[in-house]
Amino acid sequence: MRERPSESELALIEAALAEDIGEADWTTRWTISGEVRGSARIVARATGVISGTRPAEEVFRKLDSEVLLDWRRVDGQQVQADSVVAELSGRLHAILTAERTALNFLGHLSGVATLTSRYVRAVEGTGCLVVDTRKTTPGWRRLEKEAVAAGGGQNHRSGLYDMVLLKENHLRHAGGVGPALDRVSERARAAGLEVEVEVTDLAELKTALERPPDVRPDRILLDNMTVGMLREAVRTVREVDPPVPLLEASGGVTLESVRSIADTGVDLVSVGALTHSAATLDLSLLVTP
Repeated sequence: MRERPSESELALIEAALAEDIGEADWTTRWTISGEVRGSARIVARATGVISGTRPAEEVFRKLDSEVLLDWRRVDGQQVQADSVVAELSGRLHAILTAERTALNFLGHLSGVATLTSRYVRAVEGTGCLVVDTRKTTPGWRRLEKEAVAAGGGQNHRSGLYDMVLLKENHLRHAGGVGPALDRVSERARAAGLEVEVEVTDLAELKTALERPPDVRPDRILLDNMTVGMLREAVRTVREVDPPVPLLEASGGVTLESVRSIADTGVDLVSVGALTHSAATLDLSLLVTP
């Protein structure tokens, strides 16, 4: 059974519909009777990976609770150009009024899934995982992270509440990598939270690794390091006694560079572009004659 939208997702859908419809969809109202029924198809205009079927379907149901949707592709499945993604039937007035909002959800989230799948394919065979970031569209985080997962990627922390991530500004205020880890580790363990610390050079990396086992971070984020520095970081970490932190490479990662980064032996590579720079997958809704 399809998962129901969350309350925040429903609110987002309602806001999106209100933004588009305003007082009324005058074009549809004045050209089509409100009770006329019809059918339509959602067609892909490019090859990609589908995501966002749940919010797209909910958009149509908001305007016609009895609309029937037959998804020919579900989240995570590949779609080819000119192939049918879904067939639907119901009140034609509702279908046409919901069209753009539904396709906005489906197209954007499918674009995220499609871009993610390209990154995942680029690192195939290395053992490195592609993960997302918090660089998401406000209000869309859950949906965009679901789209990353549909494309084969992994989700990093959901927000500020489910992981401790010590970054540059935290470290500067706390007095550096060592003091920052000392401050948060005991509290994080008690709360059941993983700890990750950002380092920018090998000296900071060694400082993190030299902490006692109960203070050593679960993950170390290698920020904007060269491929050579990443290789040295991997060698350094492999020489320490357990617990051994996971290594995450981050900063300016592109489709052209991600393979060479993954080949260094890092465990994770985080890519903000998955959510903030994905092109929308081109989709159309066509009424069936």
